[in-house]
Amino acid sequence: MNAVYFVGAGGIGMSALVRYFLHAGYTVGGYDRTETPLTRALCEEGAQIHYTDDVTLIPEACLDREQTLVVYTPAIPADHTELCYFQQQGFDIQKRAQVLGTLTRQMRGLCVAGTHGKTTTTSMTAHLLHQSHVGCNAFLGGITKNYGTNYLLREQRADEAEQPFVVIEADEFDRSFHHLRPYATVITATDADHLDIYGTEEAYLESFAHYTELVQKGGYIIQHTGLKMQARPQEGVTTYTYSREEGDFHAERIRIGGGRIVFDLVSPIENIADVELGVPVSINIENGIAAIALAQMAGATAEEIREAMLSFAGVDRRFDFKIKTDRCVFLSDYAHHPEEIRQSILSIREVFDGRRLTGIFQPHLYTRTRDFYKEFAAALSLLDEVILLDIYPARELPIEGVTSDIIYRELEPSVNKRMAHKEQLPAIVREEDFDVLIVLGAGDADDYCPQLTEILQAKLS
Repeated sequence: MNAVYFVGAGGIGMSALVRYFLHAGYTVGGYDRTETPLTRALCEEGAQIHYTDDVTLIPEACLDREQTLVVYTPAIPADHTELCYFQQQGFDIQKRAQVLGTLTRQMRGLCVAGTHGKTTTTSMTAHLLHQSHVGCNAFLGGITKNYGTNYLLREQRADEAEQPFVVIEADEFDRSFHHLRPYATVITATDADHLDIYGTEEAYLESFAHYTELVQKGGYIIQHTGLKMQARPQEGVTTYTYSREEGDFHAERIRIGGGRIVFDLVSPIENIADVELGVPVSINIENGIAAIALAQMAGATAEEIREAMLSFAGVDRRFDFKIKTDRCVFLSDYAHHPEEIRQSILSIREVFDGRRLTGIFQPHLYTRTRDFYKEFAAALSLLDEVILLDIYPARELPIEGVTSDIIYRELEPSVNKRMAHKEQLPAIVREEDFDVLIVLGAGDADDYCPQLTEILQAKLS
């Protein structure tokens, strides 16, 4: 194999693999539906990417069946012309998760699974190890602010006897994480999601239980306390628990104030005093505890961990602060599941206690809205004001009777609420004053954040 072709090259998880194969010296081509800053960056790094589903645009080096691996994402429709061509011609075709699974057999995989918190915890873990003497490779589900990329590389030294560590975000969508073979895994949460794939909560929980069986003998499972999922570790796997205030790994003496969060870590490996969060929102206490647990198991020292936690700058679209002043706070967060939204709002409330909180929410997927509209409304009712946008369809076709209005009708009467189209956001922000404003969701409303930031900064000057 000397060429790799990606169908869906611009996805946040796929693009990390694009970078991996580019660095390894392969010819890399690919298709994506839309040109983005990320795909342009990949092209500058050497990838050959086009944006029309057309077999004639596939680079010649990627047309040799014997020498080309084809990687695709489940988000690509089954009737995609290029994917069908590769299937008909008998190419070696693998899902992104299959390729990551191969890497967890070649390196010691530190994997983070769960309904929410995966990207931040994975990125924290990678940063802690990258800044330590241990080092790691990493395939992340977001662009880290520290490195400006979703892929980290550690060159293996010739005198090393042990396999290097690789940090991977373990995605439960389409049961992708069943391809992984972790050395150690964190499981952050198992709140039911992706019911368009799983059908029932029981099937969702069973998928996580099966995932725990895949942890290698001699490895570790670190799961959040109180999960409905019952782990099924194989013999020789050690299981720990964690949470903010209880479990084998937890925090004590939590100090929140003045824009800072500091806590002491209690750990069965080594306690660490005065851990300060570089991104001071309260949900990052738990994310940080989980990341530190993985870093300690990999061999990072207390001082290395303390310094790296403070320097962690966060991930794009995860508690991504654009403005933070006494007059106005503006941020975006990728939260798109009801429990994620609830935790996000409560975290912001804890840090900015007493300030008026407005949320712009764009529901993601018709099926998720249909399945959880009451839960969405309950979480959003923790806000003082809700600006509710149209549903972002992503890979789905509309479902009759499923619109943002079914969430809107369930919002508590105490909440100041309105419906809007995303195109109206600049005018709304220009005409009104906001104290703490957060854009929530996994859709494309976040694309307006640069423009909204400019408007708010102009009003502050």
